[in-house]
Amino acid sequence: MIKINNLFKRYKEQPLFNGLSLDITKGSIVAIIGPSGSGKSTLLRCINGLVAFQGGYISINGYVLHGFNEQSYNKADVEITVKNIRKKVGMVFQQFNLFPHMTVICNITEAPIHVLGISKAEAESDADSLLRKVYLEEKAYRYPDQLSGGEQQRVAIARAMAMKPEIILFDEPTSSLDPEMIDEVLSVIKELTHEGITIVIATHEMGFAKDISTEVVFLEKGKIVEHGSPKEVFCNPQSERTKTFLSRFVKIQ
Repeated sequence: MIKINNLFKRYKEQPLFNGLSLDITKGSIVAIIGPSGSGKSTLLRCINGLVAFQGGYISINGYVLHGFNEQSYNKADVEITVKNIRKKVGMVFQQFNLFPHMTVICNITEAPIHVLGISKAEAESDADSLLRKVYLEEKAYRYPDQLSGGEQQRVAIARAMAMKPEIILFDEPTSSLDPEMIDEVLSVIKELTHEGITIVIATHEMGFAKDISTEVVFLEKGKIVEHGSPKEVFCNPQSERTKTFLSRFVKIQ
């Protein structure tokens, strides 16, 4: 479903990805872990077309984004390709990114109406169902600043789901939340894992990553240090760097 091949990404003269490759199969739940600054968020943004990269390519269901230094790169095609990718790939950000001037239900229905072209009635019906899934049906006509951080993030998840995506990318979805709000968001994400959607989640929640994922990728300085099943990575890591990183999380050992 997602193929990342020989990805090169640098900021000015500072390299981040230097030939990274990763295949993500349909229906898998991939947790990307690693220290801050390792490239987790940038990798997700490359997949979703939010960040351009210099070399290699990313293929998502047949839509291909090429690095802008590649001979096959065509600037005229990029915008169309990114639009097609975003119809299939939802993204939930660290900072929620809700429209502050719109109610919860308008935040959820805006994209399905204008991008997917569905009717307002159908979009609102879908939004009602999604709000029940994230336990916020009574907050449909509130504004974002009337919600807690955990509630805003659950609205952001519902908004991503409203586009009926085949893939959802979660960019450290609990990093901006107070500790008591983290569990409510993680429980909603956990429920999504039973719906057959391919999920890629960058997270610092090691216990959660171990519990829900089918694959774990340990990333550091833009390189995949370790990649395997949760049991392999968390219980029997092969890399000394992985062992050192995970040693801070005694509960999951």
